[in-house]
Amino acid sequence: MTEEPYRWIEAIQNRREYIENQLAAGSPIAALSCADGVLFVTISRERQKLFEIYDRIAMGGIGHPGDIERLRMTAIEVASAEGFNRSANDVSLRRMAAYSLSPLLKNAFEQIYGPPFLARMLFAELGRDGEADLLMRLDYDGGFHTNGGAVAATPDSFAVISGKQHSAKMMDEFLRNKKVKQLSATEAVDVALDAWAVGHMTLANEEGEMPPSDAIAAHREEQLREGTVEAVLLDRHAASNTTYRPLKV
Repeated sequence: MTEEPYRWIEAIQNRREYIENQLAAGSPIAALSCADGVLFVTISRERQKLFEIYDRIAMGGIGHPGDIERLRMTAIEVASAEGFNRSANDVSLRRMAAYSLSPLLKNAFEQIYGPPFLARMLFAELGRDGEADLLMRLDYDGGFHTNGGAVAATPDSFAVISGKQHSAKMMDEFLRNKKVKQLSATEAVDVALDAWAVGHMTLANEEGEMPPSDAIAAHREEQLREGTVEAVLLDRHAASNTTYRPLKV
């Protein structure tokens, strides 16, 4: 009996390593809170990676397409039910993640006799009436991290996900000194693509320094010849409640 907790811990660790290996090649996604709204950017080769969830909420995901689709549909259903039972203004990304998506992911991850979700998600909610935009990373084990939102005095104006932690860390470091809040959507796309290139270049490494600017530019151009830029904007200046707008880059 005393061995059972240790077996569970070992099984969880093995499961974490397996999922991390499955996600390792995932194409990075960057979300930037800019002057025109919240911008999502990635480079895709085979399938869509960015999605609308509700009026002011969008999502990007890396991992298994089936698991991303299941989580997308769950998010849509939760948001739609909240909007129907209360109002569209009551739909909250923070509440949706904390009370629905995070418990779902945590339960699937810890039930070792069932399949976990092979997915890492990036969400954004466009701020209302001058409030800060909320950016949120949601992981396969139910853990989530926000950019600060209404809690932090100075919330970050960006969030990223990638297949490896070091890759995401390098993207964070690259964006840390960029004043993206002041940029237009067009200008922010250029910064986001460079951040994507940094993340993609460092996927193969567990450590290392920031690549030089010329190497970032060269890698970006090389990958653009093989893939397609996928970019969407939650438009801060939209005339209606529908703010999700795909961009042509």
